[in-house]
Formats: sequence, C-alpha cells, structure tokens
Amino acid sequence: MDFAFTEEQEMLREQVCSFLASEFSSERVAELAESADGWDDGSWTKMAELGWTGLSIPEQHGGAEMSFLDEAVLFEELGYGLFPGPYFATIGLSLPALQSAGERAFGVLAGVANGSARITLASTEPDGARSIEDIEHINTSAEPDGDGWELTGIKDQVVDLGAATHVVVSARAGEGAGLWLVEPSPGATRSLETVDSTRRLGRLTLDSHNAILLVGPGDAAPVLRNIRIRSQAALSLEAVGVSQKVLELAREYTSERKQFDKPIASYQAVSHQVADMYMQTELARSMAYWAAWCVATADEEADRAAASAAALAS
Repeated sequence: MDFAFTEEQEMLREQVCSFLASEFSSERVAELAESADGWDDGSWTKMAELGWTGLSIPEQHGGAEMSFLDEAVLFEELGYGLFPGPYFATIGLSLPALQSAGERAFGVLAGVANGSARITLASTEPDGARSIEDIEHINTSAEPDGDGWELTGIKDQVVDLGAATHVVVSARAGEGAGLWLVEPSPGATRSLETVDSTRRLGRLTLDSHNAILLVGPGDAAPVLRNIRIRSQAALSLEAVGVSQKVLELAREYTSERKQFDKPIASYQAVSHQVADMYMQTELARSMAYWAAWCVATADEEADRAAASAAALAS
C-alpha cells in the first residue's frame, strides 16, 4: 500500500507554497488579522482560478473531480502559511452537505468551484446543540413555506461567518434533523471575540429566514458524521502545517541566538527541545496523512484515524 503523494500532488504543493510566499508574508497575515474583515477576498478569486476550490467537486459542476488527498495538500500548506480565509469552512466543513444535496445544490457547487460562493456550517447553538453531530439538542426549527422553507433559531461559533455568502444550517423539522442552505443578511450575523483573529467566529440569528432544503429531515445524521470526520482530518493537517512552521522558526532562532558566544542550539537543554518538536511534528504528520487517506478512500478506519490525528496534532 503506497501512502506517498503523487508527482501531481507534490507539484500542487509547490504551487501552493509559491502562492503563499508571494501573497501572504508574515507581515501581510498580521495586517489582515488586525483588519476589519480579517481576510483578503481577492485571494479567494485567485485560488479559484488556480482550481483549488474545486479540487473534489465533480466536473459537471465545474470542478476537477479529484480527492480529499489533493485537498490535504492545501490544508497542510495553508496551515503552514496561516492563510486567513474561508477555505477550511468551505471545503473542510460545508462541502459534504452540498455534495449530498445533488441537483439542489448545483448552482452553489458551481459557485464554489468558480470562486463566487463561500460556504460555512452552522451547527452548534448557545443553548442547544454543542457539536456537529449533536442532533438531539438542535433547537433551530424549520417550517415549510410554500415550495420553500423558513428557519428560526440561533447558531453560535460559526467559522468564518463574516466571509460566507451561504451557510449550511442544521435544523429540526417534523421528521427530525435536516440541513438547509441560507444566504445570511447583514443583520443576521454578528462577530464573536476569538483568540485567533485569522479564523473568526460568528453568531447567526434566523427569524423565519428563507432556506433551501439540502438534506431532508431525519437524514442529517450520516452527513454530519461525514462532516465531523472530514473536518477533524482537515484540522489535523492544518495543525501539522502550523507545527512545521513553528519548528522552522525555533530551529532558525536557536541557531542565530547566542549565549556565552555560542549559539544556544549547541546546548543540550535547548537542542533536545527542538528535537522533541521535530519528533512530535513528524508523528502528527504521519497520523494526519493516514486520516486523509482514510477519508479519501472512505476506509472503515476513517472515524478512528481522524479522531486520533486531531488529538495528536492539536
């Protein structure tokens, strides 16, 4: 069994590294983190033109119909570059719901592929559901309205809500939990204070808000489980990218900083810590790659692999 990335995937990695180096220096990331919007919307258009937003989207919707392993390259390198933008929200969280909806999400899938749409997932609630799969405590309600639906409720901790053009919302109707798609109005969103200003969170308030049905009431559980596994794998890959960057910064600093006219890396108390960082990063990388492979191939170990990778990488 070959777990190595293909030549095309390594070329993709080089392309991503080059893009991030030219577009998102450390100073640029810090500048965006302190800005009102928190990201550069022009970067999303460029990523779409490079084909990155449509890697696993079917060709009939304008995508490349590749796999999660190709997206794994993006997640790791975007983590390394601390990319501030809705790639994780759109591709890591929301894509399974859109792909499960079939033709009902045709236009939005095409929009993700061409860069005109950015999606996020709203599943947790301040006084209800506390995780992606917690369908038993969903308080957000969905009511039929002619040929459409209306949603009422509050969703909390919504990733990159301010950058999203559409939101996948979990709600409850008569037959159980389902998933709906809404276009949030400015008055329906509010930013929350977060530790990491490169990945912002928001609160979505819906009051009889028009919505499109994606996954029917009673059918949300397997889709949300798939989203949870996929997002854990994506986050573990991002964390590996962050860890690699931290390791390189530590190595550079300890080689340059001198104490008693010697680089501090020459002292075992310091060098051993850097060596431990290297070992931990490589172990996390191996686990994250295993999780990515399991997700891409729908392997029966995907749940365990993704949870293990997320625990180790974080």
